[in-house]
Formats: sequence, C-alpha cells, structure tokens
Amino acid sequence: MNILYIEHYAGSPEMGMEFRPYYLSREWVKMGHRVSIIAGDYSHLRKHNPTITHDMEKQTIDGIDYYWLQTGAYEGNGISRALTMFRFCNKLNKWKGWINDHLNPDVVISSSTYPIDSIPAHRIARGGTISSRHIHEVHDMWPSTLIEIGGMSKLNPFVMMMQYGENYAYKHADAVVSLLKYSKEYMIMHGLKDEKFFHIPNGIVLEEWENPEPLPIEHKRTLEQLKESGRFIVGYFGGHALSNCLMPLVQSAEQMQGEEIHFILIGDGVEKKELMAYAEEHKIRNITFLSPVIKKAIPTLTEYFSCTYIGAKDSPLYRFGACMNKMFDGMMAGKPIIFAINAPPTPVSDANCGLVIKPEDTGEIVSAVKQLMQMDEDERVEMGRRGKEEILSHYTYKRLGENFMQICEKAMIN
Repeated sequence: MNILYIEHYAGSPEMGMEFRPYYLSREWVKMGHRVSIIAGDYSHLRKHNPTITHDMEKQTIDGIDYYWLQTGAYEGNGISRALTMFRFCNKLNKWKGWINDHLNPDVVISSSTYPIDSIPAHRIARGGTISSRHIHEVHDMWPSTLIEIGGMSKLNPFVMMMQYGENYAYKHADAVVSLLKYSKEYMIMHGLKDEKFFHIPNGIVLEEWENPEPLPIEHKRTLEQLKESGRFIVGYFGGHALSNCLMPLVQSAEQMQGEEIHFILIGDGVEKKELMAYAEEHKIRNITFLSPVIKKAIPTLTEYFSCTYIGAKDSPLYRFGACMNKMFDGMMAGKPIIFAINAPPTPVSDANCGLVIKPEDTGEIVSAVKQLMQMDEDERVEMGRRGKEEILSHYTYKRLGENFMQICEKAMIN
C-alpha cells in the first residue's frame, strides 16, 4: 500500500517532535508498505529543522520518504504562524497533481494540529486516476482549544476557518482516527458518522527502552548524587509551559524543604525562567532544573526517579481525554505516577499505576508525594509494574501501527 501522511510539524527522533508520524510510518515500512510524509520545513516543536532549497525536496529517514514544503519560520502563536498554515495548505493544493502522479497514494492521512489540512488532503485523495481513501487524524481539538484555552471568540475569522476545516473533515473523510478517546460524541455533533470514528492513542517504541541512550554528563552527575544521598526523587520531564501546570509542583518543593526529598524538572519552555526565578527568590534548595534530553534518553533518565509528576491546567478540554507522550513514557518507566489532570479515565487510572489528584493544587501534590514516600518499597514497585504491563500489552507503536493499518484496509474495502 502507498501511504501519504500529511503533517505540517512531523519530525523524527533526531529532529525532535512531533514523533507520532515517524513512529507509525516506520512500523508501516516494516510491514512492507511505502510511506511518504509531507511536512513543512519549519516547526517550533523541532530541535533541528531541515535546510531545503525548494518545495518537495526529498529526504529519506529510516525508509520513510519525507517531502518538505517551504513554509517559513515563525515565532509564538500569532499571525506569522497562521500564515505558515495557510502557506502549507495552499502548496498542498498547488502540488496535488504532482503528488498523485509521483506518490500515487492509496491512503491519504491528514494530521496537522489545525484541521484545514483536511481540505487539500481530501482533494489529493479524490484527485488521482484511482480515487484513494482519506483518513483524518485528530490529536488536538482545534478550534475548541483556541476558544477554551486561547480565549478566542467563535466569531474570530481564524476560528471560523478552523471550524469549517473541522466540520469538512468529519463530513468528508472516509475515517477519523482520534488520539482522544472521549471525543466521539463531539465529532458526531459536527458531522461524523458513528462508524467512522476510531481511537488510536500515542504509545512507546520498545526498541528505545531496550537500547536507551545515555544522559548528558551534568544530568548523570546530579542524579547520581541525589540517588546516593538517599533522596526520594520526584521527576518531571517535558515542556515548561502554563499548560503543564508546573508552578504548583515548584511550590510543593517549597513546602517540603527539610525532608529527604528532591524535585527534578527536565525540559524547556516559556515558563522555565519564571519557575527558576521563583525557586531562587524563595530559596528553594530541594529543586533542580536541567536542560531537555533527547527522547531516546528518557528510559535512562526515569531510572533515577522515585515517581513521575504529570500535570495540566484544569481545562474543560480534557473532557475529551488525555493522551500526552509523557504519560506513556512515565508508565513504561515502571515508576508510580502523580497524575494531576482533570480528565475521564486514562491509562494511568485503568492500570492503577499512580495517584490521580486534582490539578493546580499544591496541597494535593504534597499529600500524594507523602503517600508514596510512606509506602513500602514493594508496594511502589508493584504500582509501577502495573503501568509498565499496561503499556506492553496495549500501547507499543508496533501494536498501534497494526491497529491503524486495519483501519486503512477497512477504508479501502468500503
């Protein structure tokens, strides 16, 4: 099967996020399928962006053919980023004939954060000599995110355009794959037929956990010193943004000074300077901030943790479910999780591998940490083991890739 995966921000382990297109595509290549990814040459999510000289420049990574479109750089979430979205979609329209002639897709997957990519993707799917199938993948609930988190009006022209794209996808796609388990009813309200909804979450790549990369020297030295001193280590890895709700975690460290505990925050983001400034101003000495590590080093990193913290703002958006990568990595690490997100049942609660608490509540975090510290070591090990077993049973990318391919094959038949 020839599969075309359209994802503006698609990356790879070396480039950085987003990883999902790469991981699924690599599994499909292993199955014998030909996979092409079309992406923009710039993404704020990547550590390294490709340098290209022309549109549709090809780069092959682990058997996956990446085709890059020049979309331009941007900063923040303002008009410059919006313009790159429109540029990407316009170029997909411009190149749709070439795409069908040269890539000849059997299945076209539209998967950018914003849903208007579904329109050119559908045109590509229906524009070939033999009509191919269009599958729309949803990992962020745009435009709901813009309205409920960004505070934008439903009548904002940009929001209205995203709403049109979302409705178009649900009405025209042959199938919709959602990372968010509880989004089905919302999608049906916006035009999706019940039988076209499928749920495939994120997951882990088993090889990365069997052959992990080492940590940078600074990280290793710091963590080994803490481990040797017998500290209970509460670890966080990932973005440092308002949405990750890290200030209550920092304030928890402040309240727990004097105890045999240390908090480690690894990553980067717009809130990191403010968090570090707060810790410095309040003389919080049981907390350390470290730079990000590559994804392949996460298994090595989490070996040092006693437990992992995952948090988010208390947002109505989580009514659709929670599916962040760090949740699956945290479970695979086999350590208890403090899960401070207001969401319907998640893999964490399904596996009973952590403590689910209210978000944005320092007291709840302190209580959860103390509860874990007071547990017998065997009890903590068993809690972590349950999470790891859940991941190995249901959330490896090998299994997820197979499940996605079944959807593609079903769409081809119908």
